[in-house]
Amino acid sequence: MRPIWKERPAPAYQAIKAVVLGGFALAIIVPIMVVISTSLASDQDIIEAGGYVLWPSHPTLKAYDTLFSGGLMGRAIMVSVFVTLVGTAIALFTTIALAYATSRPVLFGRPVLLLVLFTLLFAPGIIPMFLIVKQLGLIDSLWSLILPGALGAFNFVVMRTFFMNVPQEILESARMDGASDFTILRRIVMPLSKAVIAVVGLFYAVGFWNAFFNALLYINDTAKWPVQVILRTYVLQGKSLSADQLGVEPLPQPQSLQMAVVVVALVPIAMVYPFLQRHFNKGVITGAVKG
Repeated sequence: MRPIWKERPAPAYQAIKAVVLGGFALAIIVPIMVVISTSLASDQDIIEAGGYVLWPSHPTLKAYDTLFSGGLMGRAIMVSVFVTLVGTAIALFTTIALAYATSRPVLFGRPVLLLVLFTLLFAPGIIPMFLIVKQLGLIDSLWSLILPGALGAFNFVVMRTFFMNVPQEILESARMDGASDFTILRRIVMPLSKAVIAVVGLFYAVGFWNAFFNALLYINDTAKWPVQVILRTYVLQGKSLSADQLGVEPLPQPQSLQMAVVVVALVPIAMVYPFLQRHFNKGVITGAVKG
């Protein structure tokens, strides 16, 4: 509801704002509609449209049946789900532990914090990281997709800032009652920090789900490819999945298969956001501005 002291915007201003917002909305909605419609379009629709389809006249699930019939996409989804769930859990554990430890008064607190940030912000590079993964025996292992991304500098800073704004009186009261640091973190700090934990968890989940570069470096077995590597190979490089890989022939039109891969890679992680939306603004703004 508009405050009584605030004047009603001029009609011209409202019209311009509506046009601008409508343009942005169309710029987002139309490409998504094209992707979904093309994935559902029949061969006839794609041939008649000369490529991508805005609205299919003969919708069909042939492209999705083709993707999942050979088992390649099913295995890729299982790999991506495993990497995302396990990687997010490990990343949250390490981030929460390090953020809480550095947010408390410790010996040489600022030098320790600077050392942690220096380590996180200056990555070793591709070749040293590859050599480390190889020496650890993680080549062709799914752990090579999880462990290198188990801690992010930005997420650590946001969570540490949030932890530092937890009222000190509550923590001191709990400590006077004999609570240990682990008990304080588990029973006081984490329940008060659900918003930032949800947001950081979403950041990690999206990062693990969308990651493909580590898989290109460390995974040689195609059976262990995540969804994003298939998406990159098939869409960005223009390489078509063969009938042997998909286990069916004849194949649908390439555009239909391409957009079906995009939808499969997009929908699962997009379904997570509505459940965390109410925490998003609070977690990011509080963790990034205060302190």
